Amino acid sequence: MTSAKKSADRLIKKYPNRRLYDTQTSSYITLVDVKQLVLANEEFTVVDAKTEDDLTRSILLQIILEEEANGEPMFSSSSLAQIIRYYGHAMQGMMGSYLEKNIQVFIDIQNKMTENSKGLMEDKPFSPEMWTQFMSVQAPMMQGMMSNYIEQSKSLFMQMQDQMQSQAKNVFGGVFPFNPAATPVNGGDDK
Repeated sequence: MTSAKKSADRLIKKYPNRRLYDTQTSSYITLVDVKQLVLANEEFTVVDAKTEDDLTRSILLQIILEEEANGEPMFSSSSLAQIIRYYGHAMQGMMGSYLEKNIQVFIDIQNKMTENSKGLMEDKPFSPEMWTQFMSVQAPMMQGMMSNYIEQSKSLFMQMQDQMQSQAKNVFGGVFPFNPAATPVNGGDDK
């Protein structure tokens, strides 16, 4: 059994016929039901009923695919293509960590805004409709905050890249030439 299975409160089994079985409610459920669990912040793990392999990520990706196909997509084709290009790239791990941290920053900002608004709404949490209203008024300020954060993040990333390049030059400088101007264009054949 996987460690994810042990830590989750709810176990969902996926059978070969693609059906999902919720062991907590002893009933079959759909992807829409799984989406509702996510929205309710319920911890769960999806496992293959036969092999007990953890399929949670796969199911979550299916939900994202359906959400992207229906309604207004969150990712542009260009963004998705760029994400695909990072698979197998030396920067794959860094990109995953970068995206995860940026999403966490966005969640932290949303939580802070919710916390700051509690006094306005008599300690009631914001509903999705209230968020829509709030964001329509606050969108310019939020865009500005996110733009500043992205610029700072970009600057930090560029500094990190420069430091890595500098370290690589120091480590491999004597072995590999790093000066593109010194490298012959035609492979050293001057004929």
